[in-house]
Amino acid sequence: MKVDDRLEPNVFVIFGGAGDLTWRKLMPALFDLYRSQSIPAHFSIVVVDRVDLGEEALRKRLHEGVNEFSRGGTVAAKEWNDVAKHIRYLQGDFKSHATYTELNRLCEELETEWGSKAQRIFYMATPPFLFGEIPTFLNYAGLSADRERSRLVVEKPIGYDLASAMALNRTLASSFDETQIFRIDHYLGKETVQNILAFRFANPLFEPIWNRRYVDYVTITVAEEVGVEHRGGYYDGAGALRDMVQNHLLQLLCLVAMEPMVSFDADEIRNKKVDVLHAVRPIAPEAVHEFAVRGQYGKGWNGGKELCGYREEDGVPPDSQTETYAALRLFVDNWRWQDVPFYLRTGKRMTRQASEIGIQFRAVPHRSFPAEATLDWQPSRIVMSIQPDEGIMLRFQAKLPGAKLLLRPVDMRFNYSESFKTPSPEAYETLLWDVVNNDATLFMRADQVEAAWRILMPVLDVWKAIPPSDFPNYASGTWGPDAAQGLLTHPGHRWPLPVELHSGADSRLMPPGDRAESPRP
Repeated sequence: MKVDDRLEPNVFVIFGGAGDLTWRKLMPALFDLYRSQSIPAHFSIVVVDRVDLGEEALRKRLHEGVNEFSRGGTVAAKEWNDVAKHIRYLQGDFKSHATYTELNRLCEELETEWGSKAQRIFYMATPPFLFGEIPTFLNYAGLSADRERSRLVVEKPIGYDLASAMALNRTLASSFDETQIFRIDHYLGKETVQNILAFRFANPLFEPIWNRRYVDYVTITVAEEVGVEHRGGYYDGAGALRDMVQNHLLQLLCLVAMEPMVSFDADEIRNKKVDVLHAVRPIAPEAVHEFAVRGQYGKGWNGGKELCGYREEDGVPPDSQTETYAALRLFVDNWRWQDVPFYLRTGKRMTRQASEIGIQFRAVPHRSFPAEATLDWQPSRIVMSIQPDEGIMLRFQAKLPGAKLLLRPVDMRFNYSESFKTPSPEAYETLLWDVVNNDATLFMRADQVEAAWRILMPVLDVWKAIPPSDFPNYASGTWGPDAAQGLLTHPGHRWPLPVELHSGADSRLMPPGDRAESPRP
């Protein structure tokens, strides 16, 4: 284990640290950080939870999680022990002052032992109802007083709607300064998401055509092949719009549509994102059915396996009205994007996993080629694939070899793993490193969260007032409900099939002239 005496001592406190999030994500990410980056010579991971669990039992459980989920794979005993000795367990009630008094004593004891003040990072890996409780107790115990060294990390969801998000932000602000609060969205830690800014603003080739004059429409897809798995109880109280659109998809919209930043300063970038959200055209309640579609998966097949419907999942009521699919048509009313449709969709139990952004360019104003040469004509397109493939594809027209003049679309592909020959860090690894380094660039600010909720509230209110009459309305293993096609009202607009970026993929193997979803998958 490599340590660095120049790095400031660090106490990383995880509330609810005996739970699944720490086991699957946080501890593997922290371990990979410690293995691949320099770590402070003095650091401690303090797990706070209510369960009766000894320190050795906790270390054993976390070791199992690291072995299963660490980017580097199974960990040798000696390497793990180098980290495990820094893990401490504090059993206590999250709503008891005694817990925080003991935590403060432990932090001071560590600082005395190290002979230096330490950064104190408080990560709330707890159910959302505690997000408003823990910061208040931290403040009361004096643990939030040092604005330079004390930080609070909040998982999603940030509220259930606009009113609850505003109330939570007020509670957080009463205990911590906004500069101390890190609202985490793991999607923003993905290399391909961060690469959107590099692709747009580090390459003068693309930015001049990134506007309404050249772009016909934009599609943003986050499709999941899995169902709700073991999250049925939580998910049924949220739904696709709250769980995915309010944070992940609107964040991607911001990165695609934002104006160039003056610098890479955290607030400069976040200001540009907020500007996009403020420019999104409001959806009138009476027009929600024209701009939003919801769905719920029923029984179906995928990969030769029969799949149950959402209402048959564990923890889901048999008459649930919760959407597992949501699609929106949005417009960004500003100089750059006026009247360009942004089509957003997300769903569970779809044909395959795919997260990507498609930039569809306008057709050429005049085709000077013979008609027979352009039977398979397709406008140029850029696709930024986020997962499971990571990379970028550019589609353009080229002449087929031969005496005849025939044009066909061809693809140029950039694939992260093939180009860089090194695995990308996990999203949590990137984001936790940023928290330690006090870099808020990839984290949401209070006004950004509230602006996102304002966009969706008309849809949420109408969907709550008018229950769906056709659920379930798409089969597992398909691309969603037929009604989603109705959002693409402009001629020629289609939901594209997700691309494949590995070297064996070949668009010529796909149906000529289509390469998009049929109205019924």
